[in-house]
Amino acid sequence: MNLLTIEGLHIRYGQTEALRGISFELRQGEVFGVVGPDGAGKTSLIRILAKLLEPTSGRVTRTFSGSVGYISQRFSLYTDLSVEENINFFADVYGLRSYKARRDHLLEQIGLAPFRHRLAEQLSGGMKQKLALCCSLIHEPGLLLMDEPTTGVDPVSRREFWGIVFRLQRQGLTVLSSTPYMDEAEQFDRVALIHQGRLLRLGSAEEVRASVPGIVLSVLVEKPYEAREILRQQNLSQEVELFGDSLHVVLDPHSEVTPDRVRQVLTDQGLSVRQVRPIEFSIEDIFLKVAQ
Repeated sequence: MNLLTIEGLHIRYGQTEALRGISFELRQGEVFGVVGPDGAGKTSLIRILAKLLEPTSGRVTRTFSGSVGYISQRFSLYTDLSVEENINFFADVYGLRSYKARRDHLLEQIGLAPFRHRLAEQLSGGMKQKLALCCSLIHEPGLLLMDEPTTGVDPVSRREFWGIVFRLQRQGLTVLSSTPYMDEAEQFDRVALIHQGRLLRLGSAEEVRASVPGIVLSVLVEKPYEAREILRQQNLSQEVELFGDSLHVVLDPHSEVTPDRVRQVLTDQGLSVRQVRPIEFSIEDIFLKVAQ
């Protein structure tokens, strides 16, 4: 069952077109990721779905009668209130009368119960996002919209946050979240890759990978910046990009270039190569390839 159907969304800010005909469906019970860099149009899309913005054209059709939760890109709760007081405030905003059992359950489930009396301003970045999650869920929504909820949060807290979200999904929550982190996209049920307001790819991580032909070699080498320029000058591949301390070398599916050939080119230039091996396309590989 589709909870939302998004058809041909466009939005303009003056002469800038932030969304250019975005269309997809959101299915009940899934965690759906909208993935792209800053300026891709993710926040505009989330705000339209949250009914905070009206699109210039296109439409969003809701096929469920439940309520919606929303977490904005920046922490927007009250820093001079405690954790518990923030949740109480949002319960009042939603007009809830009997919410204390729900509040206490959320505090336990999300891991904030020991900090219920701590002021929000004294929370770490990860704990602030947990508090935002509690406040967005106090009215028991069927759909949760999140705009880059883990931006600026350390990797351990990011992993913990998504673990909580996936537990909530197993309890029946549907989630649509934007993120600039390509690695997060790997764990979503489906992803929409967007760039400059356009939809580039849509589907599961496996479907997105299958949509792009080619072979990727992971190269661990000393002086990766120098190695990248050497491989680019040799024209052995379609793309060579830095990924952490390694290089990803994207080959044409019919390329005759082998891992041994890549190793030889680099060692001939005096570089020490630790490893060259084929790997799966990452979501980031695919995004860089199709965004070009």
